[in-house]
Amino acid sequence: MLSFFTLRVRFSKDPEAAAYLRFSSCGTWISDSPASPLQLFRNCSCLFRLFPEMAAMAEFNNVHSVTEMPEGDDAKRSFHHRMFLEPQEKKRSMKALMVKQAKKTCSCTPAKVKDYVFSFFPVLQWLPKYKLREYLLGDIMSGVIVGVLLVPQSIAYSLLAGQEPIYGLYTSFFASIIYFIFGTSRHISVGIFGVLCLMVGQVVDREMQRAGYDLEPAALSVLTDTAAYVNTTISPVNQTLQKLLCDKSCYAITVGATMTFIAGVYQVAMGFFQVGFVSVYLSDSLLSGFVTGASFTILTSQAKYLLGLDIPRSSGIGSLIATWINIFRNIHKTNICDLITSFLCFLVLIPTKELNEYFKSRLKAPIPVELVVIVAATLASHFGKLRDTYGSSVAGHIPTGFLPPRPPDWNLIPNVALDAIPIAIIGFAITVSLSEMFAKKHGYSVRANQEMYAIGFCNIIPSFFHCFTTSAALAKTLVKESTGCRTQMSGMVTSLVILLVLLVIAPLFYSLQKCVLAVITIVNLRGALRKFKDLPKMWHLSRVDTVIWLVTMAASALISTEIGLLVGVCFSMLCVIFRTQRPEAPLLGWVAESETYESLSAYKNLQTKPGIVVFRFEAPLYYINKECFKSTLYKQTGVNPAWVKEAKKKAAKRMLREKEVDSSGNQTSISMDFVSEPLGFHTIVIDCCAVQFLDTAGIRTLKEVCKDYREIDIQVLLAQCNPSVRSSLIRGEFFKEGEDHLLFHSVHQAVDFALDAQGHSGTSASKN
Repeated sequence: MLSFFTLRVRFSKDPEAAAYLRFSSCGTWISDSPASPLQLFRNCSCLFRLFPEMAAMAEFNNVHSVTEMPEGDDAKRSFHHRMFLEPQEKKRSMKALMVKQAKKTCSCTPAKVKDYVFSFFPVLQWLPKYKLREYLLGDIMSGVIVGVLLVPQSIAYSLLAGQEPIYGLYTSFFASIIYFIFGTSRHISVGIFGVLCLMVGQVVDREMQRAGYDLEPAALSVLTDTAAYVNTTISPVNQTLQKLLCDKSCYAITVGATMTFIAGVYQVAMGFFQVGFVSVYLSDSLLSGFVTGASFTILTSQAKYLLGLDIPRSSGIGSLIATWINIFRNIHKTNICDLITSFLCFLVLIPTKELNEYFKSRLKAPIPVELVVIVAATLASHFGKLRDTYGSSVAGHIPTGFLPPRPPDWNLIPNVALDAIPIAIIGFAITVSLSEMFAKKHGYSVRANQEMYAIGFCNIIPSFFHCFTTSAALAKTLVKESTGCRTQMSGMVTSLVILLVLLVIAPLFYSLQKCVLAVITIVNLRGALRKFKDLPKMWHLSRVDTVIWLVTMAASALISTEIGLLVGVCFSMLCVIFRTQRPEAPLLGWVAESETYESLSAYKNLQTKPGIVVFRFEAPLYYINKECFKSTLYKQTGVNPAWVKEAKKKAAKRMLREKEVDSSGNQTSISMDFVSEPLGFHTIVIDCCAVQFLDTAGIRTLKEVCKDYREIDIQVLLAQCNPSVRSSLIRGEFFKEGEDHLLFHSVHQAVDFALDAQGHSGTSASKN
């Protein structure tokens, strides 16, 4: 019984024209009319062999979709291995693409303007949909608590930046309002961050020294009248600066505001040029490890307040270890009143927070235990006179009022432009990492480029109002999230709280003990510290992710938070590189009664075809792992072509020497001794399904492997290459003329082809 094949020939001069030919298995041309839409075969070059008249037609019409194949029976046998895939025609006109993009960019329609405005001002999207009954109570509660926490923290961190305490309050006030307008995260708290304050303080000290000001810390001056600026502390070297009516404190905030302005410009430029894609390098394990490591740093910074110790704040690399050393050196100076107050606050806060978490599905809003504790502690400290009687550390006096706005000092820009670069990068990285983390936790998305705009404007605009650099702050964000925050409306409430402090109620917080604020901060770190309980499960799921988590956590805690984040990103990228540098590369076996091939090392009862080795490389093939590919292939197959050729050369030389020495006529028997043993297989099928791409080094490596094995009479076939890999092979001239039949769409096809070819060659040899 005859079997029939339908072939299609496509002509490049007329893309719409095609010839449909129907053959019998014996090569008889049945008809030239279009046949039924059966599956087209890969190759129809045998058409020219069987029908010379069609070859002339092809030459005239410039047929380009036909390739050479073996003659006669081989050509007919190859039909069931090959499929004809007609590639899509790609029109790559750079001019047309540029014109299209220009029209798209420059076009202006009302809908496009509306989308742009809503995208640039996210508040316009979510504010009209705000659910008062569901969100308002939690936002107010979290906003008030964060605002109360920000008051003493703003004072402390402004001292690190070399500024007066009131400037820290200004910074927190304006940052919350501006992020409310431009930010896409619902939970992060933008304000003063300790690391950035230290970096700003270093630049301020340097510029103060260059200007000739007395280097006594501005924060130690008596805050009698912060609105008066009289130039009485300028050294004689710079008496010409008296005309500016700007004292040491004024010049310090001028330097800080100028550097803040430049850092904000950098961040907005990064958003404009779409650099926000770098946030994709912050994996879940990296973010989790960073948060946990930074939590240790925060806990350490608050520990001295729990004990009532007056020790200097450590900063920079190794600040965690240095702080604990100072704590233990001064442990004998512990303030018993602060210690007891901290213990009582822990007893109230921890159980109540656990109840809030346990009954969160039943409670409309969490119990405002932090607010209750703050009010009760303030009243107890005030009426018990804990500061005067026991020397407890309290928030102290906070000056009130606003100063008139002033622009940055443009003459200082050349001095601080370089210093602003790392500040801008660290501020963005911290903000985006925290935004991504809380967005994933609560099931919404943030836009990294918009976050750049938001944090950039949080620095540019406040720089005109006596503020310094801001970013997202981990401790306050954790407090904000755990106290019921639902949207950035809580940021507006925080701004109102700070505004009330600045204008009206600052003296009421005079007696609030710092140890109470420290307890609230530490209690809200429970979620981050609980990540250690997830380590066994994480290790079971992915050891690489667990190692990334541990490295990032340790670096963030023991070195510093910003360096820890950088270490985590670099280590995470190195892990990806190492995993592609030493990938899995198993031999495959055939699953009986199927066309599937799986790893012999992973599954039992797989079969191997005689004389055929199937090899899978589970990574892209590029310059980093090209040597690994070759060495693993040689190891798995047990045949290194270079060694085989070298062994043959040595055997040939020995045989020649024996021929010269032996003159007794035993040459035939000697030559038989040096015939190399059979290699055990004749074909290698490389499964490329996991090879995402090839570079020039990868193409060259494949060429070398095929050439080396061909020289020892082993053919190499490629199977399951994706379009990108096939395109790279064609552009790299991997196939010589007539050799593209070495490329197959499945491993099963390649194995069948190799078996048929070997069977045919065996039949031909027996006939001969």
